[in-house]
Amino acid sequence: MMDRDGVVVRTEELTKDYQAGAVRVHALRGVSLTVRAGEMVAIMGPSGSGKTTLLNLLGCVDRPSSGRYWLDDDDVSQLGDRALSRIRNERIGFVFQTFNLLPRLTALDNVRLPLLYSRRRVPRDAPLEALARVGLADRVHHRPSQLSGGQQQRVAIARALVMNPTIVLADEPTGNLDSRSGEEIMLLFQRLNRDGVTLLMVTHDARVAQHASRIVEMRDGKVLSDRLVTDRISAEEALARMPAPEVDAT
Repeated sequence: MMDRDGVVVRTEELTKDYQAGAVRVHALRGVSLTVRAGEMVAIMGPSGSGKTTLLNLLGCVDRPSSGRYWLDDDDVSQLGDRALSRIRNERIGFVFQTFNLLPRLTALDNVRLPLLYSRRRVPRDAPLEALARVGLADRVHHRPSQLSGGQQQRVAIARALVMNPTIVLADEPTGNLDSRSGEEIMLLFQRLNRDGVTLLMVTHDARVAQHASRIVEMRDGKVLSDRLVTDRISAEEALARMPAPEVDAT
């Protein structure tokens, strides 16, 4: 159930500490953040800024050392492993830099995977609809090795969407793609966002972040700035300015 103010993610003074040998590492230092339904937020910062640690906490992959985290109206920072596993499966969609597709499965079967671990009833044709939504209706029986990098990332996005999650979290989603394929993924994200999908992506690339509607900049485990993007890049316009892709005539 979404917060009455439209807030789907809220953190309050989140901290995360790690022990690295004799050294105590303070990865997050009191991060408070709010994300509303329908936002497209970029978390930006250099390596070691805490952005990936924050993403892991928001994705319920890790637990905070202190502070609180609400997803919709639920305080998930105190939940046990079984409850967190269910939230990861049913309420959070994940998109990774390395795609994380199973090589022996078709695109359709990769998208079906979250349904195998869920007790929630999902329409049978949801995986096909998710693949159509990302422009791969004609690639459902292709395996990852038969797809380009950009197409593999689209399969991963379809998998993230299939459970109709509260939020989609993307970790460097264009990091393994060439410029054009990366821009195509940003175009897909912007279109999904216009359709109401709430997106939060981590990136070290200022230009990628500029596709979002809001940028949160981190450094040394803290939020340095949180601003709306007034000069947002339109991926559609950026693609129109790029040279046409070369066609292999062989």
